[in-house]
Amino acid sequence: MAYFTWKETGLSSDCASLAAMAARFEEAAALMRRMASEGFQLERHSDGQHITHPDPNVFEAYGFINEESPVRQLTLLN
Repeated sequence: MAYFTWKETGLSSDCASLAAMAARFEEAAALMRRMASEGFQLERHSDGQHITHPDPNVFEAYGFINEESPVRQLTLLN
């Protein structure tokens, strides 16, 4: 029987059917469209793609964890 191996594991690893996988991808696509409409951007870097937002409050409201180095996260106070 002909087949191919599906290598994506993060988003669909717990799906039991192709219909479940499609639903998961549709949910993810809807979230990405909403994020794009609210100002999130995709940036390419040598270590991979980063999803960014210029407003840290909006970023945190989504529950995302800031992966920026601790030094870069500091706000300097006078």
